[in-house]
Amino acid sequence: MIALTAAEIADITDGRLAAEPGITPGSVVTDSREATAGSLYVAKPGEKADGHDFVAAAFDRGAVLALVEREVAGTAGVNYPAVIVKDSVLAMGALAAESVRRIRARRAADGAALTVIGITGSAGKTTTKDLLAGILSARTDADGATDGTTVAPQGSYNGEIGVPLTVFKAGYDTRYLVIEMGATGIGHIRYLADMVRPDIGVVLFVGSAHAGEFGGIDNIAAAKGELVEALQSGGTAVLNLDDARVAAMAPRTAAQILGYTAQPVSGVQPARVQAGNVELTAAGHPEFDLILPGETTGRHIVSGLIGVHHTGNLLAAAAAAHAAGIPGAQIADSLNAQTAASRWRMERTERADGVTVINDAYNANPESMRAALRTLADLGRGRRTWAVLGAMLELGPDSIAEHTAVGTQVVRLNISRLLVVGREARSLYVSAVQEGSWGDECAFAETAEEAYGFLQAELRPGDLVLFKSSNGIGLRHLGDRIALPPHIPPTNAETATEGSAPL
Repeated sequence: MIALTAAEIADITDGRLAAEPGITPGSVVTDSREATAGSLYVAKPGEKADGHDFVAAAFDRGAVLALVEREVAGTAGVNYPAVIVKDSVLAMGALAAESVRRIRARRAADGAALTVIGITGSAGKTTTKDLLAGILSARTDADGATDGTTVAPQGSYNGEIGVPLTVFKAGYDTRYLVIEMGATGIGHIRYLADMVRPDIGVVLFVGSAHAGEFGGIDNIAAAKGELVEALQSGGTAVLNLDDARVAAMAPRTAAQILGYTAQPVSGVQPARVQAGNVELTAAGHPEFDLILPGETTGRHIVSGLIGVHHTGNLLAAAAAAHAAGIPGAQIADSLNAQTAASRWRMERTERADGVTVINDAYNANPESMRAALRTLADLGRGRRTWAVLGAMLELGPDSIAEHTAVGTQVVRLNISRLLVVGREARSLYVSAVQEGSWGDECAFAETAEEAYGFLQAELRPGDLVLFKSSNGIGLRHLGDRIALPPHIPPTNAETATEGSAPL
């Protein structure tokens, strides 16, 4: 966090100062367990807990100031040093916006720049963010030097809390600030974009996840397009031309357009990043020729990610990096060197007994579910394949139809065994049975614990097993238990999410 005194924080947030004005926090936390010496602790009300109840714990760990909605008294009856605001989450946003403004101004005064890149989409945001951050972090000039650091979100921090927390990691030496933007309604991305003022906006694709919350897929497209609407004329909108709803966002922005596509292109076309000769290696890695604007010869990419569907994420990262001025050779070298940086995204584990586990259960929607199942089928030739599937949440009135379609796809892809976990996904199981999967080919478990026992008894050496569900179902933890028994508890970084992940 850049240096801001308690008095400045109160002024920026329109809050009331109840602390020594010169207190200057060095970091911001919303979890009292993460407080360290010099922290600003933000107490936010929640569905299950009120952050105000943990102010004392934060100060015990070294916090020096709290951002609160009401004063909190210590054991001696003296209130903790605080800035009192109407809404602590909105106050975080105001602090983040001012931080970005000051960093930009300071760097501009020094003859340097801050480039802010926003990424949104119904899936693939975290993977694309990780890829892009990897490219930008490795950037060097002709002399092998860099002119600042790259800051990107931890895990999937992409909402009204996660975006400010990412901004607070930036300083006056930050050259690139990568922001992942999720939403659960109209106006959410506009709020985040107004906070960070991106120079480059990336829209991946519009899917049907969260359609129930948004009121339909057209509203999802409207929400995603808020990112490109926020761009200025000097900015760049990076759009997925293989998604008709994303491609249709071009008239909604004043920025220049840089498209990307994995489809064959002929004739004279506007500037775009292309993938030619797309294939999948025997190990399941996307392989293609990366063609950047102004180039006629592709740079060969063999990604460390698993699944041909990641081709779009690789292209999006390459396009955003190109828009940021990164040389093509550095983009290609970085993409070839990177593997998955965040957990539970097609995460592959080889057990000592020959069982292969692919844990892709951080999130799920109909599009990503289909992609994961196709990858399972592609990788499973000559092996017994398992699809361990849980519910896709927040699909609204289309939920039963979408789960039914997935069950049908499992059978038609000739997946050897299907295990459906949880009553929310029972229609998936029923449709697989009706499609012709019966006997020991298809099973249903009420709970993850029941599924664990079933898999422990049924898995054999050489099996390939995929875990896939929405975040809230929690099959990623079942996948961990099967992949690495006995289960090793995840680190804080692995569990640092914002609840159900925004779209």
